[in-house]
Amino acid sequence: MALLVWLIRILDLINEWVGRVVSWLTVTMVITVFVVVVLRYGFSLGWIWMQEVYVWMHGALFMLAAGYTLLYNGHVRIDLIYRTASRRYKAIINFFGSIIFLLPLMWLTFEKSVPMAERSFSRLESSPEAGGMPGLFVMKAVIPIFCILFALQGFSLMLRSLLSFFGIEVEPDYADDKNENGAAVEGAVE
Repeated sequence: MALLVWLIRILDLINEWVGRVVSWLTVTMVITVFVVVVLRYGFSLGWIWMQEVYVWMHGALFMLAAGYTLLYNGHVRIDLIYRTASRRYKAIINFFGSIIFLLPLMWLTFEKSVPMAERSFSRLESSPEAGGMPGLFVMKAVIPIFCILFALQGFSLMLRSLLSFFGIEVEPDYADDKNENGAAVEGAVE
């Protein structure tokens, strides 16, 4: 059991770290959009590559932070059933949902995206738009990375659900010092 708990913590830590680093793309994206809007409407200037850069940042942010979002239970679920369910029922849903849907879908997407990314890298593919961003191959490489990160977090969720089914609760590290609203619990060390 200790080995499973250790593995869950390591997988959670990977997505925690990636999510925190990638979250800085949000700040960069907002600044970029602000500059694009000021240049376009204030000075009648605009470049396609500037518009593409924030669209690409947006895509990278969503793909790379998907595992982080799963770690924090931020993905949409059918709340009508799931919200009021017992912990054991939730564990069953999460376990089989990970095995039947999440992990096979990530494998299929990974399997199809790797050749696409390899072709893109071999050609040093750039944007198809005239005046667009160079380096589209980097953006295409984010897709298999997304699959790996999301599958790792799905595997962590599956293991956590398996332990939860047998009455062993392994709360994510982020939940140790906080209640469900994110507020610090009294007596917790910050």
